[in-house]
Amino acid sequence: MLRSSLSSCLRRSVIPILFATSVRSQNFCSSSSQTQIPPPPPPREGAEENHYDSRPTASISIDRSGLYNHPEHSHEPSSDSELVKHLKSIIKFRGGPITVAEYMEEVLTNPTSGFYMNRDVFGAGGDFITSPEVSQMFGEMIGVWTMCLWEQMGQPERVNLIELGPGRGTLMVDLLRGASKFVDFTKSLHIHMVECSPTLRKVQYDNLKCTDEAVNEEDHTKRTISMLSGAPISWHSTLEEVPSGSPTIIIAHEFYDALPVHQFQKAPRGWCEKMVDVEENSSFRFVLSPQPTPATLLYLMKRCKWAGAQEIAKVEHIEVCPQAMDLTHQIAKRVSSDGGGALIIDYGENRIISDSLQAIRKHKFVHILDDPGTADLSAYVDFASVRHSAEEASEDISVYGPMTQSQFLGSLGINFRVEALLQNCTEEQAESLRTGYWRLVGDGEAPFWEGPDEQTPIGMGSRYLAMAIVNKKQGAPIPFQ
Repeated sequence: MLRSSLSSCLRRSVIPILFATSVRSQNFCSSSSQTQIPPPPPPREGAEENHYDSRPTASISIDRSGLYNHPEHSHEPSSDSELVKHLKSIIKFRGGPITVAEYMEEVLTNPTSGFYMNRDVFGAGGDFITSPEVSQMFGEMIGVWTMCLWEQMGQPERVNLIELGPGRGTLMVDLLRGASKFVDFTKSLHIHMVECSPTLRKVQYDNLKCTDEAVNEEDHTKRTISMLSGAPISWHSTLEEVPSGSPTIIIAHEFYDALPVHQFQKAPRGWCEKMVDVEENSSFRFVLSPQPTPATLLYLMKRCKWAGAQEIAKVEHIEVCPQAMDLTHQIAKRVSSDGGGALIIDYGENRIISDSLQAIRKHKFVHILDDPGTADLSAYVDFASVRHSAEEASEDISVYGPMTQSQFLGSLGINFRVEALLQNCTEEQAESLRTGYWRLVGDGEAPFWEGPDEQTPIGMGSRYLAMAIVNKKQGAPIPFQ
Protein backbone atom coordinates (compact mmCIF):
# COMPACT_ATOMS: atom_id res chain seq x y z
CA MET A 1 0.00 0.00 0.00
CA LEU A 2 2.84 2.36 0.91
CA ARG A 3 4.72 1.64 -2.31
CA SER A 4 1.53 2.24 -4.28
CA SER A 5 1.03 5.58 -2.54
CA LEU A 6 4.59 6.64 -3.30
CA SER A 7 4.27 5.65 -6.94
CA SER A 8 1.08 7.69 -7.10
CA CYS A 9 2.97 10.63 -5.62
CA LEU A 10 5.61 10.39 -8.32
CA ARG A 11 3.00 10.21 -11.07
CA ARG A 12 1.25 13.29 -9.78
CA SER A 13 4.33 15.36 -8.97
CA VAL A 14 7.34 14.27 -11.02
CA ILE A 15 5.78 14.06 -14.48
CA PRO A 16 4.06 17.48 -14.39
CA ILE A 17 7.24 19.13 -13.13
CA LEU A 18 9.33 17.47 -15.82
CA PHE A 19 7.26 18.86 -18.66
CA ALA A 20 5.57 22.00 -17.30
CA THR A 21 8.47 24.35 -16.66
CA SER A 22 11.12 25.76 -18.92
CA VAL A 23 14.85 26.18 -18.98
CA ARG A 24 16.36 28.47 -16.33
CA SER A 25 19.03 29.86 -18.61
CA GLN A 26 20.34 32.56 -16.32
CA ASN A 27 21.85 30.10 -13.87
CA PHE A 28 23.73 27.87 -16.30
CA CYS A 29 27.43 27.48 -15.68
CA SER A 30 29.61 28.39 -18.63
CA SER A 31 31.60 25.43 -19.86
CA SER A 32 34.69 27.60 -19.91
CA SER A 33 34.80 27.44 -16.11
CA GLN A 34 35.05 23.68 -15.98
CA THR A 35 38.36 21.88 -15.78
CA GLN A 36 39.33 18.33 -15.07
CA ILE A 37 40.22 17.29 -11.55
CA PRO A 38 43.42 15.23 -11.61
CA PRO A 39 43.33 11.58 -10.46
CA PRO A 40 44.02 10.77 -6.80
CA PRO A 41 47.70 10.46 -5.83
CA PRO A 42 49.16 7.61 -3.72
CA PRO A 43 48.40 7.75 0.02
CA ARG A 44 50.54 10.19 1.99
CA GLU A 45 53.08 9.02 4.52
CA GLY A 46 52.80 9.92 8.21
CA ALA A 47 53.96 13.37 9.28
CA GLU A 48 56.76 14.33 11.54
CA GLU A 49 55.48 15.00 15.00
CA ASN A 50 56.68 18.60 15.15
CA HIS A 51 55.50 19.75 11.75
CA TYR A 52 52.76 17.95 9.86
CA ASP A 53 53.02 18.17 6.10
CA SER A 54 49.47 18.82 4.80
CA ARG A 55 50.08 20.00 1.28
CA PRO A 56 46.92 20.06 -0.87
CA THR A 57 46.24 16.94 -2.90
CA ALA A 58 43.81 16.16 -5.69
CA SER A 59 42.42 13.13 -3.89
CA ILE A 60 39.27 15.00 -2.93
CA SER A 61 36.89 15.16 -5.90
CA ILE A 62 33.98 17.50 -5.37
CA ASP A 63 31.26 19.15 -7.41
CA ARG A 64 33.07 22.45 -7.79
CA SER A 65 34.53 23.37 -11.11
CA GLY A 66 37.94 24.57 -12.13
CA LEU A 67 40.00 23.00 -9.37
CA TYR A 68 43.63 22.01 -9.56
CA ASN A 69 46.66 21.79 -7.30
CA HIS A 70 48.61 25.01 -7.27
CA PRO A 71 52.27 24.05 -7.80
CA GLU A 72 53.61 26.84 -5.63
CA HIS A 73 52.11 28.38 -2.55
CA SER A 74 53.06 30.31 0.52
CA HIS A 75 51.02 30.36 3.70
CA GLU A 76 52.88 33.42 4.92
CA PRO A 77 50.75 36.49 4.06
CA SER A 78 52.61 39.55 2.83
CA SER A 79 50.94 41.57 5.56
CA ASP A 80 48.81 40.17 8.35
CA SER A 81 45.06 40.50 7.81
CA GLU A 82 42.73 41.18 10.73
CA LEU A 83 41.82 37.49 10.84
CA VAL A 84 45.48 36.41 10.88
CA LYS A 85 46.16 38.84 13.73
CA HIS A 86 43.13 37.46 15.55
CA LEU A 87 44.26 33.84 15.12
CA LYS A 88 47.78 34.64 16.32
CA SER A 89 46.40 36.49 19.34
CA ILE A 90 44.31 33.44 20.30
CA ILE A 91 47.38 31.19 20.05
CA LYS A 92 49.48 33.67 22.05
CA PHE A 93 46.80 34.05 24.72
CA ARG A 94 46.44 30.28 25.03
CA GLY A 95 50.17 29.87 25.29
CA GLY A 96 50.05 27.15 22.67
CA PRO A 97 48.39 25.86 19.48
CA ILE A 98 44.68 25.71 18.70
CA THR A 99 42.78 22.75 17.24
CA VAL A 100 42.14 22.46 13.50
CA ALA A 101 38.42 22.71 14.31
CA GLU A 102 38.93 26.06 16.07
CA TYR A 103 41.03 27.32 13.17
CA MET A 104 38.42 26.18 10.65
CA GLU A 105 35.54 27.80 12.53
CA GLU A 106 37.33 31.15 12.80
CA VAL A 107 38.37 31.08 9.14
CA LEU A 108 34.85 30.38 7.88
CA THR A 109 32.53 32.17 10.28
CA ASN A 110 34.45 34.80 12.22
CA PRO A 111 31.85 37.62 12.46
CA THR A 112 34.06 40.29 10.90
CA SER A 113 36.56 38.40 8.70
CA GLY A 114 35.16 34.91 8.09
CA PHE A 115 35.18 33.54 4.55
CA TYR A 116 31.38 33.22 4.35
CA MET A 117 30.44 36.33 6.27
CA ASN A 118 30.94 39.36 4.03
CA ARG A 119 30.79 38.26 0.38
CA ASP A 120 29.10 36.01 -2.14
CA VAL A 121 31.54 33.11 -2.60
CA PHE A 122 29.35 30.95 -4.87
CA GLY A 123 29.12 30.58 -8.64
CA ALA A 124 31.56 31.07 -11.49
CA GLY A 125 32.57 34.50 -10.18
CA GLY A 126 33.16 33.20 -6.65
CA ASP A 127 35.38 30.50 -5.22
CA PHE A 128 33.41 27.36 -6.07
CA ILE A 129 30.23 26.12 -7.76
CA THR A 130 27.64 23.91 -6.07
CA SER A 131 25.08 21.56 -7.64
CA PRO A 132 22.15 24.05 -7.65
CA GLU A 133 24.35 26.51 -9.58
CA VAL A 134 25.23 23.78 -12.11
CA SER A 135 21.66 23.12 -13.25
CA GLN A 136 18.07 23.98 -12.39
CA MET A 137 17.32 20.25 -12.46
CA PHE A 138 18.98 19.71 -9.10
CA GLY A 139 16.61 22.00 -7.20
CA GLU A 140 13.64 20.64 -9.15
CA MET A 141 14.46 17.06 -8.13
CA ILE A 142 14.85 18.13 -4.49
CA GLY A 143 11.39 19.67 -4.86
CA VAL A 144 10.01 16.35 -6.08
CA TRP A 145 11.49 14.59 -3.05
CA THR A 146 10.09 17.26 -0.72
CA MET A 147 6.57 17.01 -2.14
CA CYS A 148 6.58 13.21 -1.93
CA LEU A 149 7.67 13.35 1.70
CA TRP A 150 4.96 15.94 2.39
CA GLU A 151 2.39 13.50 0.97
CA GLN A 152 3.74 10.69 3.15
CA MET A 153 3.37 13.02 6.13
CA GLY A 154 -0.37 13.21 5.36
CA GLN A 155 -0.29 16.54 3.51
CA PRO A 156 -0.19 18.75 6.63
CA GLU A 157 -1.70 22.21 6.27
CA ARG A 158 1.43 23.78 7.74
CA VAL A 159 4.99 22.55 7.39
CA ASN A 160 8.33 24.09 8.26
CA LEU A 161 10.61 23.78 5.22
CA ILE A 162 14.13 24.39 6.53
CA GLU A 163 17.27 24.75 4.43
CA LEU A 164 20.64 24.67 6.17
CA GLY A 165 23.29 26.80 4.49
CA PRO A 166 21.23 27.96 1.49
CA GLY A 167 24.12 29.61 -0.35
CA ARG A 168 22.65 32.03 -2.88
CA GLY A 169 19.14 30.57 -2.44
CA THR A 170 19.27 28.91 -5.86
CA LEU A 171 18.11 25.48 -4.69
CA MET A 172 15.07 26.96 -2.95
CA VAL A 173 14.28 29.14 -5.97
CA ASP A 174 14.21 26.12 -8.29
CA LEU A 175 12.27 24.04 -5.76
CA LEU A 176 9.55 26.68 -5.44
CA ARG A 177 9.40 27.37 -9.17
CA GLY A 178 9.05 23.66 -9.95
CA ALA A 179 6.38 23.19 -7.29
CA SER A 180 4.41 26.32 -8.17
CA LYS A 181 1.48 24.40 -9.70
CA PHE A 182 0.93 22.34 -6.55
CA VAL A 183 -1.03 24.93 -4.61
CA ASP A 184 -1.86 22.82 -1.56
CA PHE A 185 1.82 22.07 -1.08
CA THR A 186 3.10 25.62 -1.53
CA LYS A 187 0.29 26.99 0.69
CA SER A 188 1.46 24.76 3.53
CA LEU A 189 5.02 26.06 3.52
CA HIS A 190 6.71 28.29 6.02
CA ILE A 191 10.29 28.58 4.77
CA HIS A 192 13.17 28.89 7.22
CA MET A 193 16.67 29.69 5.95
CA VAL A 194 19.45 28.87 8.41
CA GLU A 195 22.17 31.29 7.37
CA CYS A 196 24.75 33.13 9.48
CA SER A 197 26.14 35.39 6.73
CA PRO A 198 24.45 38.82 6.44
CA THR A 199 25.73 39.14 2.87
CA LEU A 200 24.27 35.82 1.76
CA ARG A 201 20.98 36.57 3.52
CA LYS A 202 20.65 39.64 1.32
CA VAL A 203 21.44 37.59 -1.80
CA GLN A 204 18.84 34.98 -0.79
CA TYR A 205 16.25 37.69 -0.10
CA ASP A 206 16.72 39.12 -3.58
CA ASN A 207 16.83 35.78 -5.44
CA LEU A 208 13.69 34.53 -3.71
CA LYS A 209 11.88 37.73 -4.79
CA CYS A 210 11.04 38.60 -1.20
CA THR A 211 8.94 41.47 0.01
CA ASP A 212 7.95 42.66 3.49
CA GLU A 213 4.28 43.09 4.28
CA ALA A 214 2.57 44.50 7.35
CA VAL A 215 0.94 42.04 9.73
CA ASN A 216 -0.20 44.49 12.39
CA GLU A 217 -0.16 48.20 11.55
CA GLU A 218 -0.56 49.21 15.20
CA ASP A 219 2.73 47.71 16.37
CA HIS A 220 4.34 47.81 12.90
CA THR A 221 4.80 44.03 12.83
CA LYS A 222 5.97 42.74 9.45
CA ARG A 223 6.64 39.42 7.83
CA THR A 224 8.65 38.51 4.77
CA ILE A 225 6.99 36.76 1.82
CA SER A 226 8.61 35.06 -1.16
CA MET A 227 6.74 36.20 -4.25
CA LEU A 228 7.74 32.96 -6.01
CA SER A 229 5.17 31.04 -3.95
CA GLY A 230 3.55 33.41 -1.49
CA ALA A 231 5.14 31.47 1.37
CA PRO A 232 6.36 33.32 4.47
CA ILE A 233 10.12 33.13 4.89
CA SER A 234 12.35 33.68 7.92
CA TRP A 235 16.10 33.71 8.54
CA HIS A 236 17.91 32.16 11.50
CA SER A 237 21.52 31.74 12.54
CA THR A 238 21.10 28.18 13.85
CA LEU A 239 18.63 25.32 13.58
CA GLU A 240 17.81 25.76 17.26
CA GLU A 241 16.31 29.18 16.50
CA VAL A 242 13.73 27.71 14.10
CA PRO A 243 10.37 27.34 15.90
CA SER A 244 9.38 23.74 16.58
CA GLY A 245 5.94 22.18 16.92
CA SER A 246 5.02 21.90 13.22
CA PRO A 247 5.80 19.04 10.82
CA THR A 248 9.27 19.64 9.44
CA ILE A 249 11.25 19.00 6.25
CA ILE A 250 14.96 19.80 6.45
CA ILE A 251 17.34 20.09 3.48
CA ALA A 252 21.09 20.08 4.12
CA HIS A 253 22.96 20.28 0.83
CA GLU A 254 26.72 20.85 1.11
CA PHE A 255 26.27 22.05 4.68
CA TYR A 256 27.91 19.28 6.69
CA ASP A 257 31.17 19.56 4.72
CA ALA A 258 31.77 23.07 6.09
CA LEU A 259 31.40 22.08 9.76
CA PRO A 260 34.72 22.19 11.66
CA VAL A 261 36.62 18.92 12.00
CA HIS A 262 39.18 17.74 14.52
CA GLN A 263 42.08 15.87 12.96
CA PHE A 264 44.00 13.08 14.67
CA GLN A 265 47.19 11.30 13.64
CA LYS A 266 48.61 7.99 14.84
CA ALA A 267 52.03 8.46 16.44
CA PRO A 268 54.40 6.15 18.39
CA ARG A 269 52.88 7.42 21.64
CA GLY A 270 49.29 6.84 20.42
CA TRP A 271 46.65 9.02 18.79
CA CYS A 272 47.59 12.72 18.83
CA GLU A 273 45.50 15.68 17.77
CA LYS A 274 46.74 17.85 14.92
CA MET A 275 46.96 21.50 15.96
CA VAL A 276 47.71 24.89 14.39
CA ASP A 277 50.64 26.85 15.82
CA VAL A 278 52.78 29.87 14.91
CA GLU A 279 56.39 29.42 13.88
CA GLU A 280 59.24 31.73 14.85
CA ASN A 281 58.96 33.44 11.46
CA SER A 282 55.27 34.17 12.26
CA SER A 283 53.84 31.79 9.65
CA PHE A 284 51.32 29.11 10.63
CA ARG A 285 52.27 25.45 10.88
CA PHE A 286 50.73 22.13 11.92
CA VAL A 287 51.97 20.38 15.05
CA LEU A 288 50.88 17.31 17.01
CA SER A 289 49.65 17.50 20.59
CA PRO A 290 52.17 16.12 23.10
CA GLN A 291 49.39 14.36 25.02
CA PRO A 292 45.72 13.46 24.59
CA THR A 293 43.46 16.51 24.22
CA PRO A 294 39.85 16.83 25.43
CA ALA A 295 38.71 16.18 21.84
CA THR A 296 40.75 12.97 21.78
CA LEU A 297 39.01 11.66 24.87
CA LEU A 298 35.53 12.93 24.00
CA TYR A 299 35.15 12.62 20.25
CA LEU A 300 37.85 10.36 18.85
CA MET A 301 37.07 7.60 21.33
CA LYS A 302 33.35 7.92 20.60
CA ARG A 303 33.95 7.64 16.86
CA CYS A 304 36.26 4.67 17.29
CA LYS A 305 33.58 2.85 19.30
CA TRP A 306 31.29 3.03 16.27
CA ALA A 307 33.94 1.50 14.01
CA GLY A 308 35.37 -1.99 13.91
CA ALA A 309 38.93 -2.77 15.02
CA GLN A 310 39.90 -3.66 11.46
CA GLU A 311 38.73 -0.30 10.14
CA ILE A 312 40.70 1.57 12.81
CA ALA A 313 43.84 -0.50 12.16
CA LYS A 314 43.88 0.52 8.49
CA VAL A 315 44.04 4.29 9.03
CA GLU A 316 46.84 6.60 10.17
CA HIS A 317 44.62 9.69 10.31
CA ILE A 318 41.04 10.23 11.49
CA GLU A 319 38.76 13.25 11.13
CA VAL A 320 35.90 13.73 13.58
CA CYS A 321 33.22 16.43 13.36
CA PRO A 322 31.52 17.03 16.73
CA GLN A 323 29.27 19.74 15.29
CA ALA A 324 27.96 17.22 12.73
CA MET A 325 27.17 14.83 15.58
CA ASP A 326 25.37 17.58 17.53
CA LEU A 327 23.48 18.85 14.46
CA THR A 328 22.33 15.34 13.53
CA HIS A 329 21.18 14.85 17.12
CA GLN A 330 19.08 18.04 16.84
CA ILE A 331 17.63 16.97 13.50
CA ALA A 332 16.71 13.50 14.78
CA LYS A 333 15.06 14.92 17.91
CA ARG A 334 13.05 17.43 15.89
CA VAL A 335 11.93 14.85 13.31
CA SER A 336 11.02 12.49 16.16
CA SER A 337 8.84 15.04 17.97
CA ASP A 338 7.40 17.09 15.08
CA GLY A 339 7.24 14.50 12.29
CA GLY A 340 8.72 14.84 8.83
CA GLY A 341 12.25 14.18 7.71
CA ALA A 342 15.63 15.48 6.60
CA LEU A 343 17.63 15.06 3.41
CA ILE A 344 21.43 15.32 3.59
CA ILE A 345 23.42 15.51 0.35
CA ASP A 346 27.16 16.01 0.42
CA TYR A 347 30.44 14.56 -0.74
CA GLY A 348 31.74 11.96 1.70
CA GLU A 349 32.06 8.31 2.58
CA ASN A 350 30.06 5.79 4.58
CA ARG A 351 33.04 5.08 6.83
CA ILE A 352 35.74 6.78 8.88
CA ILE A 353 37.23 9.78 7.10
CA SER A 354 41.00 9.80 7.15
CA ASP A 355 42.50 13.10 5.92
CA SER A 356 40.24 15.11 3.64
CA LEU A 357 40.40 18.73 4.78
CA GLN A 358 41.05 21.05 1.82
CA ALA A 359 41.12 24.74 0.91
CA ILE A 360 39.72 26.25 -2.31
CA ARG A 361 40.23 29.80 -3.57
CA LYS A 362 38.96 31.00 -6.95
CA HIS A 363 38.35 27.42 -8.11
CA LYS A 364 41.89 26.31 -7.22
CA PHE A 365 43.28 24.16 -4.42
CA VAL A 366 45.53 26.10 -2.05
CA HIS A 367 47.28 25.27 1.21
CA ILE A 368 44.99 25.06 4.22
CA LEU A 369 47.06 27.64 6.11
CA ASP A 370 47.46 30.00 3.16
CA ASP A 371 46.05 33.48 3.92
CA PRO A 372 43.20 32.41 6.27
CA GLY A 373 39.77 33.82 5.47
CA THR A 374 40.34 34.06 1.72
CA ALA A 375 39.67 30.38 0.87
CA ASP A 376 36.87 27.92 1.56
CA LEU A 377 37.71 25.08 3.94
CA SER A 378 35.74 21.84 3.73
CA ALA A 379 36.07 18.16 4.56
CA TYR A 380 34.47 14.89 3.55
CA VAL A 381 31.28 13.99 5.46
CA ASP A 382 31.40 10.87 7.61
CA PHE A 383 27.96 9.43 6.77
CA ALA A 384 28.46 6.46 9.10
CA SER A 385 28.89 8.91 11.97
CA VAL A 386 25.75 10.78 10.87
CA ARG A 387 23.78 7.53 10.97
CA HIS A 388 25.07 6.57 14.43
CA SER A 389 24.38 10.06 15.79
CA ALA A 390 20.78 10.02 14.53
CA GLU A 391 20.02 6.53 15.78
CA GLU A 392 21.57 7.33 19.15
CA ALA A 393 19.38 10.43 19.49
CA SER A 394 15.97 8.80 19.04
CA GLU A 395 14.33 5.41 18.61
CA ASP A 396 11.46 7.06 16.71
CA ILE A 397 13.45 7.83 13.56
CA SER A 398 14.76 5.72 10.70
CA VAL A 399 17.88 6.42 8.66
CA TYR A 400 18.02 5.50 4.96
CA GLY A 401 21.06 5.49 2.73
CA PRO A 402 23.48 6.73 1.83
CA MET A 403 23.00 6.17 -1.88
CA THR A 404 24.87 7.94 -4.64
CA GLN A 405 23.60 11.24 -5.98
CA SER A 406 23.31 9.57 -9.39
CA GLN A 407 20.97 6.91 -8.01
CA PHE A 408 19.01 9.48 -6.02
CA LEU A 409 18.42 11.94 -8.88
CA GLY A 410 17.90 9.18 -11.42
CA SER A 411 15.14 7.59 -9.34
CA LEU A 412 13.39 10.95 -9.02
CA GLY A 413 13.22 11.40 -12.80
CA ILE A 414 16.12 13.65 -13.79
CA ASN A 415 16.60 11.59 -16.98
CA PHE A 416 13.08 12.44 -18.13
CA ARG A 417 13.49 16.04 -17.05
CA VAL A 418 16.62 16.65 -19.13
CA GLU A 419 14.95 15.08 -22.18
CA ALA A 420 11.96 17.38 -21.77
CA LEU A 421 14.12 20.49 -21.43
CA LEU A 422 16.17 19.56 -24.50
CA GLN A 423 12.99 19.65 -26.59
CA ASN A 424 12.64 23.40 -26.20
CA CYS A 425 15.96 25.19 -25.86
CA THR A 426 18.69 26.87 -27.83
CA GLU A 427 21.87 25.03 -28.85
CA GLU A 428 23.82 26.93 -26.20
CA GLN A 429 21.28 25.94 -23.56
CA ALA A 430 21.37 22.35 -24.80
CA GLU A 431 25.13 22.19 -24.29
CA SER A 432 24.74 23.60 -20.78
CA LEU A 433 21.96 21.12 -20.03
CA ARG A 434 24.01 18.13 -21.15
CA THR A 435 27.07 19.37 -19.28
CA GLY A 436 25.10 20.10 -16.11
CA TYR A 437 23.31 16.77 -16.28
CA TRP A 438 26.59 14.90 -16.61
CA ARG A 439 28.17 16.77 -13.73
CA LEU A 440 25.20 15.89 -11.50
CA VAL A 441 24.83 12.19 -12.33
CA GLY A 442 27.85 11.14 -14.42
CA ASP A 443 30.99 9.41 -13.27
CA GLY A 444 34.35 10.69 -14.51
CA GLU A 445 34.91 12.48 -17.80
CA ALA A 446 31.93 13.23 -20.05
CA PRO A 447 32.11 10.91 -23.11
CA PHE A 448 30.26 13.40 -25.33
CA TRP A 449 32.66 16.29 -24.76
CA GLU A 450 34.31 17.67 -27.90
CA GLY A 451 35.84 20.82 -26.46
CA PRO A 452 39.29 21.43 -24.95
CA ASP A 453 40.55 18.63 -22.73
CA GLU A 454 41.14 20.97 -19.80
CA GLN A 455 37.45 21.92 -19.84
CA THR A 456 36.08 18.35 -19.86
CA PRO A 457 33.06 18.12 -17.49
CA ILE A 458 33.68 15.77 -14.58
CA GLY A 459 30.72 13.76 -13.29
CA MET A 460 30.19 13.76 -9.52
CA GLY A 461 27.23 11.39 -9.46
CA SER A 462 29.06 8.70 -7.49
CA ARG A 463 31.08 11.02 -5.26
CA TYR A 464 28.12 12.77 -3.69
CA LEU A 465 25.92 10.75 -1.35
CA ALA A 466 22.31 11.21 -0.20
CA MET A 467 20.91 10.17 3.19
CA ALA A 468 17.44 10.60 4.69
CA ILE A 469 16.37 10.76 8.34
CA VAL A 470 12.60 10.38 8.76
CA ASN A 471 9.99 9.74 11.42
CA LYS A 472 9.35 5.99 11.64
CA LYS A 473 5.59 6.46 11.30
CA GLN A 474 6.01 7.57 7.68
CA GLY A 475 7.86 4.58 6.29
CA ALA A 476 10.70 4.66 3.76
CA PRO A 477 10.89 7.88 1.71
CA ILE A 478 11.32 7.99 -2.05
CA PRO A 479 13.63 6.66 -3.44
CA PHE A 480 15.09 4.73 -0.48
CA GLN A 481 12.57 1.85 -0.42
